[in-house]
Amino acid sequence: MKMLRAPLLMVGLLLCSQGFAATAQQNKMTTCNADATAKSLKGDERQAFMSTCLKAAPAADAAKPMTPQQEKMKTCNATAATQALTGDARKTFMSDCLKKK
Repeated sequence: MKMLRAPLLMVGLLLCSQGFAATAQQNKMTTCNADATAKSLKGDERQAFMSTCLKAAPAADAAKPMTPQQEKMKTCNATAATQALTGDARKTFMSDCLKKK
């Protein structure tokens, strides 16, 4: 019986420690919920606010500049879309476009 106590105690501690770590989504939920409460929103207004708030990208990510490679990828992708390229033609175009300096 005494041999069973230590492993059970360890498993219990592991399970408890996981419950205390808040994820980014949980932190975002807490922030959005506090904002909705501060604005005294109820019913459909609160639901709409929470939905928009939770979908919004964090401010730090929005201000993060794109790398030159990301800008090139965005430009090439937009060009391929305007030319309505699909399949192998799109792959070839993207490959050539991304190799250009």
